Amino acid sequence: MVGNRVDSLLVTGGAGFIGSAFVRHALANGARVVVLDAFTYAGHRANIEECLEGESCQVVEGNICNFELVKKLFDEFQFDGVAHFAAESHVDNSIQGPGAFVETNMKGTFTLLEVARNYWHSLAESKKGDFRFLHVSTDEVFGELGETGKFSETTPYQPRSPYSATKAASDHLVRAWHHTYGLPTIVTNCSNNYGPRQYPEKMIPRMIRCALQGEPLPVYGKGENIRDWIHVEDHCRGIWLALTQGKPGETYCFGGRSERKNIDIVKLICKMLDQMKPRKDGRSYEEQISFVTDRLGHDWRYAIDDAWAEKSLGFSRQYERFEKGLEETVKWYLDHPEWAETVLGGKQ
Repeated sequence: MVGNRVDSLLVTGGAGFIGSAFVRHALANGARVVVLDAFTYAGHRANIEECLEGESCQVVEGNICNFELVKKLFDEFQFDGVAHFAAESHVDNSIQGPGAFVETNMKGTFTLLEVARNYWHSLAESKKGDFRFLHVSTDEVFGELGETGKFSETTPYQPRSPYSATKAASDHLVRAWHHTYGLPTIVTNCSNNYGPRQYPEKMIPRMIRCALQGEPLPVYGKGENIRDWIHVEDHCRGIWLALTQGKPGETYCFGGRSERKNIDIVKLICKMLDQMKPRKDGRSYEEQISFVTDRLGHDWRYAIDDAWAEKSLGFSRQYERFEKGLEETVKWYLDHPEWAETVLGGKQ
């Protein structure tokens, strides 16, 4: 399949969990990358240290809402594409303080789109067709599912939290800039990601860390909520395919085809830790599970049908078995105990 060549790439939020995994993937595919990251609590240089050893990756600390800074980067590096990951992304935080989500997810995306639009219009006609603006979104914009069915590229939007509402708004902006101005944009939606370097507020790394520290493992409600899980490496391969093979104006969904109840994942993590790092008292980590008051407006079930990405992009998953990916993830956190302390300590 002949694709669109991306030599110079702006990656916003490239020091975060998914963004840093994508940076490594883009570099491995020969791209020169500029990471723009505000280095708030979830973005850390520790995630991309090895990417900075060569000359193909540069890091700029700054906010995507800063029009002049973003414009300066476009003028200096003459980007062939944008991979837009930067976002506030934790539902609990959005419930407590939605303002930051409106600022980053909506205003920040608007700023990027405007700079990209002006830059794109300035390109020679031969260059315009090669430029891409890829916006990374979430399955949470679709709302929730019942016992059956899956989200797809044609599912109507029904966001149910401040986080998902602001991501939905940014998705709509990206599509509007394509249909109104012709900017070659692409939107991707994904299911829950997991893997190394995920910020410890998220469920899987949080459970691992709490277990090892002898703390309660807080599970919302009865833990019956269901999520579809995709390994971050599989997700990033999908994003790269969408960026280089995708059609402007299209949407592509990426899922793991690995639906699991939250409580089942927590118990599985406990069993893995029982084998890899047994408690000194010989008891199972499952004894630390503690059920807590459910999250406000907690969506019941998510799942993605990514048949369109498979057919049109040739997308496939390396991690067909969630259990294999989770086992590798647990082992990574055990092998890198300093990582969580570094990011939680705010060291850059």
